[in-house]
Amino acid sequence: MEPEPVSTAEQALRRLELTVTRRLDGLLHGAHQGLLPGPGSEAGDSRVYVPGEDDVRRMDWNVTARTTVPHVRDLIADRELETWALADLSPSMDFGTADTDKRDLVVAAVGAIGFLSSRMGDRFGALVLHDEHLHRMPARTGRPALYGLLHSLMDAPRGRVVPDPPDLAEGIDVLAASRRRRGVRLIVSDFLDAHPTLDPDEERPWERPIRRLAARHQVLAVEVIDPRELELPDVGRVAFTDPETGNVREVHLSPKVRQAYADAAALQREGTRAALRRAGIAHLVLRTDRDWVFDVAQFVLRQRHMSHLAHRRPK
Repeated sequence: MEPEPVSTAEQALRRLELTVTRRLDGLLHGAHQGLLPGPGSEAGDSRVYVPGEDDVRRMDWNVTARTTVPHVRDLIADRELETWALADLSPSMDFGTADTDKRDLVVAAVGAIGFLSSRMGDRFGALVLHDEHLHRMPARTGRPALYGLLHSLMDAPRGRVVPDPPDLAEGIDVLAASRRRRGVRLIVSDFLDAHPTLDPDEERPWERPIRRLAARHQVLAVEVIDPRELELPDVGRVAFTDPETGNVREVHLSPKVRQAYADAAALQREGTRAALRRAGIAHLVLRTDRDWVFDVAQFVLRQRHMSHLAHRRPK
């Protein structure tokens, strides 16, 4: 009896899992129990309180009374968390001019965090922004459930122009309201607003919802970009189509126009960085022309190094 042929999507998911387990799993975990360093619910060791860095709500009053020196108690991350991802599959994600599409990077980012979380026994669920709907995929444990979730993301049709689609801010609000138990929240999007502003100090529409989400959960924002969104090539006259509205406009890409576009794109990205920094959100950038596995590994190692410096005992 001949074995059933493996579909292209199944092969892609198996390659993704193999990439994560080979290149990320052993490198990133070490002594940490989660993808990112953060507090949990299990009591750990006591250490000297550092003013301005430690939360006074974690003060260890017993050790403080015995030593007459303020001490706090570290928390060890939970072994079974509930991780939720908000995947942006709006029409602007169906774009890519380099090695892959932005949509493929969304699947890769969700898959990387999902495979690493499932290996630790965490439940993993997702909300998906697609067309006029906000789809909910319940949190489950195990490899088959994660494969089913990723299959749904890969098989989702290309985005289409719809009236009044849900935006990123609405998706974040639903993510915050649907599951109150503390855990990791992943937001994968290009963070492009329908009416963008070039003032980095101006509040973004999704900034307040993501700040409320971060007050209760550990949040990671993954910004997905394509190099053509940062600068335009010197190709003369081009017809541009807005994927969110369907509007078409012809533009002659003169040096002046290309420079103005590059400046505007830089301001838009700086505004995204500033908004996430104000909200206290970990920010990872994935590009379609770079090795996303290397970028994820470098980001996590950098985050853990910063966490180590913030929690080491003062001399």
